[in-house]
Amino acid sequence: MNDKRPGIPTYALLAVLAVLFLYPIWWAISSSIKPAAEIISDPLSFNPLDATLDGYRAMFADVPIGTGFANTALVLVVKGAMTLFFCPLAGYAFAKYRFAGKNVLFGIVLLTLMLPTLVLIIPLLLEMSALGWVNTYKALILPGSIDAFSIFWMRQVIAAIPDELLDAGRVDGASEFGLFRRIVVPVIRPGLAGLAVLTMMNIYNDFVWPVVAVNDEKHQTLQVVLSTLAQNITGNRIGADFATVWSELLAASSIAMIPLLLVFIFLQRHFINGILAGSVKG
Repeated sequence: MNDKRPGIPTYALLAVLAVLFLYPIWWAISSSIKPAAEIISDPLSFNPLDATLDGYRAMFADVPIGTGFANTALVLVVKGAMTLFFCPLAGYAFAKYRFAGKNVLFGIVLLTLMLPTLVLIIPLLLEMSALGWVNTYKALILPGSIDAFSIFWMRQVIAAIPDELLDAGRVDGASEFGLFRRIVVPVIRPGLAGLAVLTMMNIYNDFVWPVVAVNDEKHQTLQVVLSTLAQNITGNRIGADFATVWSELLAASSIAMIPLLLVFIFLQRHFINGILAGSVKG
């Protein structure tokens, strides 16, 4: 067999692409520890001898970023758990059960993928208002916790499981939920891991719905806190200049990047395996 390995031009191209992708992250982190005046006067340079944490200290004093992290973590845990529990069950039903109207119902689920998020904002907000859930964690968690994409993803992954494996479990006396818990879940673990990574990123980066559903500081998620960061800085500090705002904004953005960078570094293998899960059926 011919073992064709990438040559030097391929590695050189990949190195250039890596630099292009990583440079914005490096610039944001390095600029966050620069003196505020240098961010404006000389934005592309960085001298480690001039590094300072003044921007971080001022940011923690002016911006409720801890509250944003806490709210995001709460929404992430509860909403993510609901997605990873109910969506695989729905995908299992669509993949392995036969019932009247299954194809029509699954088609309706897929049709909801075509609706832009902005189209659903007003109906959802009216519903939250009627239920009295505006400015509550319920409004942040429940809408979107069971979404069409996750159901579709799980349905495609579970469809690759041989029916004979489930029939053998039924012969052994396993209940339907027992089949799902003991046979289906271990097999679809890569797909669940990929869905978990996507769900975490979507919830962590979600901005449109949280900024509409809550308008008090107590329930603001991290992305909403970051969006109002400039107003918080200028409101809490009289005479705050443009350089100060940029220094604290870069400090907050650098801290907000850390969770996603850790997820990418430690879970990228699971994410790739999850994407490949169910792509080959047989």
